[in-house]
Amino acid sequence: MLASDRREPDVALFAGGVGSDEEHAALRASVRQLTTLLGEALTRHEGAELLELVERVRHLARRPGAGSGELREALDALEPDRAVVLARAFALYFQLVNITEQLHRWQELTLSSEGPLASTFGRIEEALADGSLSAEELADVLTRVEYRPVFTAHPTEASRRTVLRLLRKVAEVVRDLEDPRRPAAHAAADERRLAELVDLLWQTDELRVVKPEPLDEARTAVYYLRSIASEVVPGLLDELDRQTARVGVELAPAARPLRFGTWAGGDRDGNPNVTPEVTLDVLHLQHTSGLAELVTMVDDLLTEMTASTRVVEASQELLDSLAEDAEALPITWSTIRRLNADEPYRLKLSFVRVRLLRTRDRLVDDTPHEPGRDYLGFDELVRDLALVRDSMLAAGDELTGNGAIRRLLRTAVTFGAGLATMDVREHSAKHHAALADLYARVGETGYGELERPQRIERLAEELRSARPLLGAAAAADRERLGEAASASLALMETIRTALDTYGPEVVETYIVSMTHDVDDLFAVVVLAREAGLVDLTGEEPVARIGFAPLFETVAELESAGPLLDALLSDPSYRRVVAARGDLQEIMLGYSDSSKDAGIAASQWQIHRAQRALRDVAREHGVRLRLFHGRGGSVGRGGGPTAEAIMSQPYGSLDGAIKITEQGEVISDKYALPGLGRHNLEGALAAVVEASALHRTSLLPREVLDGWNATMDVVAEQGKQAYRALVRDDALVPFFVAATPVDELGKMNIGSRPAKRPGGAGGLDDLRAIPWVFGWTQSRIILPGWFGVGSGLQAAFDDGREDTLREMYGSWAFFRTFLSNVQMTLAKTDLEIASSYVDALVPDDARHLMDVIRAEHERTVGQVLRVTGQTSLLESAPVLRRTLELRDAYLAPLHALQVSLLGRARSAESPSAETERALLLTINGIAAGLRNTG
Repeated sequence: MLASDRREPDVALFAGGVGSDEEHAALRASVRQLTTLLGEALTRHEGAELLELVERVRHLARRPGAGSGELREALDALEPDRAVVLARAFALYFQLVNITEQLHRWQELTLSSEGPLASTFGRIEEALADGSLSAEELADVLTRVEYRPVFTAHPTEASRRTVLRLLRKVAEVVRDLEDPRRPAAHAAADERRLAELVDLLWQTDELRVVKPEPLDEARTAVYYLRSIASEVVPGLLDELDRQTARVGVELAPAARPLRFGTWAGGDRDGNPNVTPEVTLDVLHLQHTSGLAELVTMVDDLLTEMTASTRVVEASQELLDSLAEDAEALPITWSTIRRLNADEPYRLKLSFVRVRLLRTRDRLVDDTPHEPGRDYLGFDELVRDLALVRDSMLAAGDELTGNGAIRRLLRTAVTFGAGLATMDVREHSAKHHAALADLYARVGETGYGELERPQRIERLAEELRSARPLLGAAAAADRERLGEAASASLALMETIRTALDTYGPEVVETYIVSMTHDVDDLFAVVVLAREAGLVDLTGEEPVARIGFAPLFETVAELESAGPLLDALLSDPSYRRVVAARGDLQEIMLGYSDSSKDAGIAASQWQIHRAQRALRDVAREHGVRLRLFHGRGGSVGRGGGPTAEAIMSQPYGSLDGAIKITEQGEVISDKYALPGLGRHNLEGALAAVVEASALHRTSLLPREVLDGWNATMDVVAEQGKQAYRALVRDDALVPFFVAATPVDELGKMNIGSRPAKRPGGAGGLDDLRAIPWVFGWTQSRIILPGWFGVGSGLQAAFDDGREDTLREMYGSWAFFRTFLSNVQMTLAKTDLEIASSYVDALVPDDARHLMDVIRAEHERTVGQVLRVTGQTSLLESAPVLRRTLELRDAYLAPLHALQVSLLGRARSAESPSAETERALLLTINGIAAGLRNTG
């Protein structure tokens, strides 16, 4: 039965919609249509009895008291195969609701009178008018603006790319059906197509059969990057050009206000699957895909570049370049000159197209570069495209010169030939182990036993010297180097090969995780020197890559400023930074610092660290590029990107910023081009505004000091409460029992192991992602709020009530922090959590639930006290209603997960179907909460 002739109400699975306001009537109608189609699909494939089971479980899950016992009996009695289809039904419901909400979110955003960039440049106009910002200052800032989202391979996307693609097609058909301009005659075909797609989704396995490899993760990143390149960035940067023209500024053709980064294939920390060979394979994939995308863009533009010299004039520079192209590519010239001889722009772009294709062939076949016949450096492509645009502008053709050719030029500059710049990340201990091997080769034993001050002194001296630790003979005889040295040097040589093959921007930064002191940076620079990536012996230093410390714990964040000062005070390292254009990148870790000390201490110490780093960089005459390692969930630094950017300390953002995007955040932001445009525009606008207008403090020193002191109290007391919980001996047994954390490793959502290798299996060995993922599944969501209530109460008890309310009203950092905590509290459901604890947690660990309840009640109360609200999300009623309605459909999934966890853990060897059903509940809950890790 198709949507056009539905009559039976019983197939309207999960009918009820996701909102109650009049403006959301279209959203409710779309959800009802899709879920009705889902009900029809279930009937076709599983029979009407499945629908009856779904409805019975859903109604029992909503009944308190007696209903819970009846529900438990019903679920415990389910055969595993029925549990599978039940879990699939609820999970697919949330997938359909999510994509529909994304579509309607974008449609609502498009109704706004102006976009984020227009709003930002309106404020910039006001600042120019009142003299608080000069035209020269603005032009200078805009030359440095660079927002770089970095797509990581962290395993937090529970949905397969196959499913995401089908869901995008669903959204496209729903959009067409809602378009009032679409002919009514097309409706029947559209509705049939929608039914077909929902049916296909039911037939598709949501779970990955095998664990993804790094190359698979890279393919996912490439999929999104190509979509963004073709459907989002051209229009977005065109809008930026319009807004800069509004204030009298023109961005240079090579300006890169937007770039993209990737960790897929480069993040080695704790992932043995990322080998040097994998890194090169991923870079090859990126560049062949990027070049293919550029060829497609040039093909599209060729149809428009029809200007004829019989009508317009072409510049002599362009004509001279055509003569050079004809000599270098005679076959191409003979093919195109007959039809296009009088169309210089089409001729030039035809040569560009052939050179791009030959560049791709060179990379595939590993053949030498042929000057004039392919591109060796990306700047050659930019020059060719700029020649076309410059010729148009010189002839007075501003409309065409600032039209499609400028959009292509901006897009090409944004993505380069490889779509994204790869970061390489490795653990600091690996570098010291490698150096111990190398020092032993030259007869200097005992490096591994040196205390940190002695190690710093040794490495500083090494950087001042010109001697090689690795002679030519030793370099050739890798087997005698030692495993650690061989691995580190192989990585450095891989980076050198990549730079030689693809150009200087293919890898820009080497990130050192678990940086404790300057020796952790000195060590990797010494290794890079041994591989020829760094040379400090000449008058002009050479550093083909930059080096960035990653501060991951609260203690490391507290010492970030002094560490940077010591780093830049070393003459040798300062020359490395000088060779990188006096730019020092610093990465700030949200996940591990939150896991280490709780969200309040983590967020505050990151904020304080940024201030300290800003001041130290200024003292040393160095530009700072901060790289924020944020996760998708609030407990890992997540939340709206633009708000996070605007809440940075004044002056810490000077044009360039990098922010990780990972897992479900990528699909949520970029699955639909319209949403991708809005998210990127909002973040880019925030970077422009923060860099141009938030350069100095707007507050008196005494006010800021009072706010700082208050946050010190909140963070310290929050940390004490959090650490008291996680250091309780019962915490690990409680967490492992009350959450499906041990089952997450079977989800096949990432190539990296969930636990750090070589550990004892305790909390310290568990990565931050499963830590957050586990708590989220059981609805405790502890990392996103625990300790905040204790911290706020301590500040109230200290007589800081007026200060707290002033902070909430006037301080973007504090307001954003509490807003994100409030969202997490609203998603927390301790009644659902209790069902996990009562059924699964050992008696000697259950007392922790009382601690959790008390802190949750305290946090809700204190947040409402600061904000002046009577209930959570009072200022966001539509969002609150959405969460409440989602809970009605999440409750059955939670109940089923508890039943299956108990069943699986009590069996010596759970059946494959039981495990599959359990994983499907994990998938469905992740989709329902729109959060994993």
